[in-house]
Amino acid sequence: MRFMMIVKATPESEAGVMPSRELIEAMGRFNQEMLDAGVLLGGEGLQGSSKGARIVSSGGQKTVVDGPFPETKELIAGYWMLKVNSRDEAIQWALKCPGPMEGNEGVLELRQVFETEDFPSDVLTPEEAAHEEAMRAQLEKTAGKV
Repeated sequence: MRFMMIVKATPESEAGVMPSRELIEAMGRFNQEMLDAGVLLGGEGLQGSSKGARIVSSGGQKTVVDGPFPETKELIAGYWMLKVNSRDEAIQWALKCPGPMEGNEGVLELRQVFETEDFPSDVLTPEEAAHEEAMRAQLEKTAGKV
């Protein structure tokens, strides 16, 4: 099973305050530990919402809303994608995470990713599920070249 471990934004991350050298080094060690354990599929830090945009759909219309976005507590500052055997294992990795932000503030959120087998066959046909799996395999192959 896969989980996304989400680093919630803080006012400092939204303001573009860079982490300390110590936190960068600790995160590097944490990333390497997850990589060595075979659970890390990917992950990145994200720039503040001032450099982002939202596409809002309403009534068949799409509108682009430029950042920054006001509700910092609702924003994401980074993420990891993990492949683990259980929710408890994902929680154990989250508990090992340094920080994730400077000081004593910071929130990690774990969200399980839908797998093709999570969908009933009347929603996702076996052919569509096979296509999804083939695309995932292609993505993993492509990601290995980056």
